[in-house]
Amino acid sequence: MSDSEAGGGRARFLQVFLAQRARMEALVSRRVGCRATASDLVQDLFLRFWRRPEVKVEALDTYLLRSASNLAIDYLRSEGSRDRAAEGLHDPDEPQGAQAPEQALEVDHDLQRIETALRALPERTRQIFLLNRIHGCTYGEIAKAMQLSQSAVEKHMMRALEACKASVAEPASPLRRPGSARR
Repeated sequence: MSDSEAGGGRARFLQVFLAQRARMEALVSRRVGCRATASDLVQDLFLRFWRRPEVKVEALDTYLLRSASNLAIDYLRSEGSRDRAAEGLHDPDEPQGAQAPEQALEVDHDLQRIETALRALPERTRQIFLLNRIHGCTYGEIAKAMQLSQSAVEKHMMRALEACKASVAEPASPLRRPGSARR
């Protein structure tokens, strides 16, 4: 892709984003119940799209609205998880409370291994995985946007999911330091 094509894609994205910003903020605000949070989430959405390689989507306005909606849902889920975790940490009768730091550390290691596995995937496979799992696109939508067959999208997703599963299948050694060689 030439610099002028990339610049044109960014200009188009910026134009569509600015045209849809008020709708996205209203949608997110209705979901999360706070205009300030909605504004922050839409700004985060802008940065996510601005920093990544261009994804060619025919109906960018619809795609942005769906992404904003999914971001609001993710936000609500994470808030619910934080609330439940905070309740568990403050309840002295909860037997799992003592294990919480160890579990958090284990989850953090799992996330790091999954992230490493995703970065090792071919670009197209990683992009398909992110469109499906992060942005909520269906296989059919991804196939159409990327000009692939749905079967090809399914195969890429299988590869990505297998890589994620394999990355957490091997238990991490607590003595292993990041960057140390594996046997």
